Amino acid sequence: FSNGNGFNFNINNAISTKEYSCTLEIQEANLLNTEDSNDDKTLLSAGKNVQNNSQLARNQTTTSYNHLTPTHTIKNKLSVKSSDIIHNSADNNCIKDPPPIADRPEKTKSIYTKPIEDKSVAVHSPSAINKNSNSSQKKKSKLSEEEICEKLRKIVSLGDPNRKYKKHEKIGQGASGVVYNGIETSTGKKVAIKQMQLKQQPKKELIINEICVMKANRHPNVVNYLDSYLVGGTGTVADELWVVMEYLDGGSLTEVVTETFMDEGHIAAVCRECLQALDFLHTNNVIHRDIKSDNILLGLDGSVKLTDFGFCAQLNNEQTKRSTMVGTPYWMAPEVVTRKQYGPKVDVWSLGIMALEMIDGEPPYLNENPLRALYLIATNGKPEIKEKSRLSVVFLDFLDKCLEVQVEKRISASELLTHPFIVRKAKPLSSLTPLIVVAKEQAASRSH
Repeated sequence: FSNGNGFNFNINNAISTKEYSCTLEIQEANLLNTEDSNDDKTLLSAGKNVQNNSQLARNQTTTSYNHLTPTHTIKNKLSVKSSDIIHNSADNNCIKDPPPIADRPEKTKSIYTKPIEDKSVAVHSPSAINKNSNSSQKKKSKLSEEEICEKLRKIVSLGDPNRKYKKHEKIGQGASGVVYNGIETSTGKKVAIKQMQLKQQPKKELIINEICVMKANRHPNVVNYLDSYLVGGTGTVADELWVVMEYLDGGSLTEVVTETFMDEGHIAAVCRECLQALDFLHTNNVIHRDIKSDNILLGLDGSVKLTDFGFCAQLNNEQTKRSTMVGTPYWMAPEVVTRKQYGPKVDVWSLGIMALEMIDGEPPYLNENPLRALYLIATNGKPEIKEKSRLSVVFLDFLDKCLEVQVEKRISASELLTHPFIVRKAKPLSSLTPLIVVAKEQAASRSH
């Protein structure tokens, strides 16, 4: 373990019964500059300052989440009714722009890792050596920065975005860049601008994939793509990529999860909107692969939209499954952790974990370091639900359906939309507005 520019450590037999070794090489920029090895490279949201000591990780989590209490005590988490909020445009407490997204433990943020070849297998199995050697020869060579920029120029807009948009303050950070709010200068329309430093992107092909998926998949429950530009640089290589998206004024679901108490009606409403987005994406052969509260944005009208397609996978007739470990450990499905072939149902599992997050304020195992969490997911399967007696039978059944370990028995997003928890329990989206307002005020008060 080192605390210079990053740290290295190995896991042996930690994820599955197969011998598996993985090295995390983490830079201060929170993104790795690793050589591309196509989809064989492990993608893992683990965070820059992960501790390899569970007690240190637990202390770090306590520091970051010291305003949280279990939802059944509701001391600092606020329970809000619509009647508690007075809507008045002249009210000085009305916040027009969301404050910066509340800090999360670094281990919940996104980085990339790559697997290390199992040397013991190579030594004792000549056939494995030949297989690995042939596999390596088949790998595509890494695209140069010039080639990446050439591909991007075919899909982005020409010109200087600073002439069309004015960038304001930072409002969040996604898997591949920093997000700012801003305006379109000619219309005054609010927009969100995701700014990515191209040199800091560990797998630049993912950026091309992200833009193409966003451009091709527009839906009321997806944060929709508006524009993109290459910015700066010399010659044929640009410094930055700007992606302009629709702006939501309610901030992220994370703020609501950590600052307020959500009842089952609120949770069902959020799950319904997310399932509508997932059903749409899965129908179009897209897996999001990083479903969590951080990647759900809200409008003050209660609208719920899925964002951050930096880790998404586009399936096709030739490749109907994936096996790369990608996502954020605490929300990962068991089949992702154990590196089995997987499909769209990994998003359903992650949605189930996000539902637990909405109940408890955090996902299961967040007090553990990410590697320990991966081990627990692989060995325990469905996490224990705290104080099950406080939840309705229909909600528990919904969680059981989402968190079914056997993939063939886990139902799809489309099927979950007809589940009684969604159909009967979901409140109107407007019921989320009081929670969003209170969460923003709480976050704003801490930032002053």
